[in-house]
Amino acid sequence: MRLADVGTRDAQRFATSIEELDRVLGGGLVIGSVVLLGGEPGIGKSTLVLQALAATRTADRRALLVTGEESAAQVRTRADRLGRACGHVEVLAETRLEAVVGALESDPPAVCAIDSVQTLWSEDIDGTPGSVTQVRAAAAELVRLAKRTGTALVVVGQVTKEGSLAGPRLLEHLVDCVLTFEGDATGSYRVLRATKNRFGSTNETGILEMTEQGLRSVDDPSALFLGDLAGRVGACAFPAIEGSRVLVVEIQALVSPSHAESPRRQAVGVDRARLAQIVAVLARHGGIRLGDHDIFVSVAGGARALDPAADLAIALAIAGAHKRTPVDPPAAVFGELDLTGAVRAVGHFERRAHAVSGAGIDVAIGPESNGAPSVPAQWGAVVNIAGALETAFPR
Repeated sequence: MRLADVGTRDAQRFATSIEELDRVLGGGLVIGSVVLLGGEPGIGKSTLVLQALAATRTADRRALLVTGEESAAQVRTRADRLGRACGHVEVLAETRLEAVVGALESDPPAVCAIDSVQTLWSEDIDGTPGSVTQVRAAAAELVRLAKRTGTALVVVGQVTKEGSLAGPRLLEHLVDCVLTFEGDATGSYRVLRATKNRFGSTNETGILEMTEQGLRSVDDPSALFLGDLAGRVGACAFPAIEGSRVLVVEIQALVSPSHAESPRRQAVGVDRARLAQIVAVLARHGGIRLGDHDIFVSVAGGARALDPAADLAIALAIAGAHKRTPVDPPAAVFGELDLTGAVRAVGHFERRAHAVSGAGIDVAIGPESNGAPSVPAQWGAVVNIAGALETAFPR
């Protein structure tokens, strides 16, 4: 068949009513799709899927939770604690793959969650539950079942101590969407990201807060990631593009003399390779030599700044930490640094500028080649790293 003769139709979705989850999924769960949700133990995966099932269940749309890690009574306890309309969610406490498949085929629900795929085992496959052969067989059978019955399937996956999804990489290739649920289990905020999505963007990020009543969407994520920058050494604001929105995050840097033979370069939330390049540009074109210093750079709150537009903010944060001088006045900074020390234009210029103004920051420093934005009121246009250093640290 020629591609010109193939019919097309938009993927049919239904929203989960969890705004941040729907944002990351691209608008909601797609009928017949398979979503793999991974995260560390205790991060809130089971809570998230139970809330999603309760929200998607309607009078004519059944929702089923297959639990292999907890008993039905334990799930009921969680549902009572959430205080939501979870009572109509059906539950099946089963780990045998044949029994799960039989239940889904006999009366297919509209949406089903498997918690977790590592607990499923087939009597026809050698190996213990959680082994590579068992996980591969279970995942392949569940994907075929979802495509055949039209059930939207959410599969919870365990992660290794390194943070990657446990089991074979084939698991990620089989499913339509791979979500990672991140955050400090002892804290209240969680970050939901898509590393694969056949029905939407992989650039979206969802921010949720764990409360006594379960997970709730955070309406203003920039307030979470951005602190008061006034008088703070080694801190810069950066407007990061996250899919359809802009998050103003805080980039922090610490520079100290090294007592080791090889100074450390540690990066959290930024690209370590770009960090090394930025340090080299600062030395060659900015006159700041840090070869005998340890450098630590991170993005506050567990956010990420992988966009090349973060180069200038990282550079000024490092320079401020080295000079022990804050950016004066506090400013949002964005611009890409090239190897010649020039500050290159960035994409989504006006969107970044408006997000900075919306975050209550009156000063911004960025590439002259982008022109002057309509907001904020004070705009520092720079051509190269030397000019950026003079603008950020006038004294």
